[in-house]
Amino acid sequence: MVVAIALAASLCYAVAVVLQQRTAQSAAPEAALRPRLLTQLAHRPVWLVGIAANVAGYGLRFVALSRGSLVLVQPLLVCGILFALPLAAAGSGRRLDRREWASAAVIVAGLAAFLVAAGPTRGSADASTRDWVALAGVSGLAVAVALVASRRLGLARAVAVLAGSAGVLFAVAAALTKVTAGALGRGLSDAAASPAPYGMVVAGVAGMVVVQTAFQAAPLAASLPMLTVVEPLASIGIGRLLLGEHVSSTAGGVAVEVAGLALMTLGVFAATTSPLLRGAG
Repeated sequence: MVVAIALAASLCYAVAVVLQQRTAQSAAPEAALRPRLLTQLAHRPVWLVGIAANVAGYGLRFVALSRGSLVLVQPLLVCGILFALPLAAAGSGRRLDRREWASAAVIVAGLAAFLVAAGPTRGSADASTRDWVALAGVSGLAVAVALVASRRLGLARAVAVLAGSAGVLFAVAAALTKVTAGALGRGLSDAAASPAPYGMVVAGVAGMVVVQTAFQAAPLAASLPMLTVVEPLASIGIGRLLLGEHVSSTAGGVAVEVAGLALMTLGVFAATTSPLLRGAG
């Protein structure tokens, strides 16, 4: 059931990404990395449809994380790229070619290998305050350094760095989503008293501003690979280190996990060289 819900969430996210990127490129350049970028985009109906798909995807992910682990749910969201390809193909009126099918197969094979080898468990629905402060410090510093560096890089590298930063923020938001779901299970008053839902909103909005800036600057092929890969990898680390989610630590298990993640990454980068995504928007 958790797998089916996570896959449904990835479909919603695929619709959201395709629609939001097409619209974000029409926003004023001076709004980049500023909250008013969102207010500008909010006047565009297509972007709002994308946001509706995003909200639906987030709702499904909330349910999935309340029942499963970050290590299981977050990598499954990579399947969004498998949905984005046929959606883009339908929009352009052409079929997927052999290379695009092969890229999709590589993603599926890598993802399956990782999940089977890892055997993730649900883990805890919370961590110590010290751990959360450490996560906020490390992720905040990493994102800040990346944002400063992006201003000194060429367009392609800057967009990739921005997308990676958004992936880190979304991974933190996902972890806080799981904690919020656990708090809600104990009652609304517990959830309201917990800092998790407020941190979830801050990380989610910050990630949205950063990723919309990346979408604004260049076609999907420049941002989608890093966004698609960094978010699950960061989530796996958070789930394993902070929430105690099980990932196989035997030599054979680790080897298959690393190979599976490498294969998945290779497939993602190959898929995003498709003209369907390279020229989107």
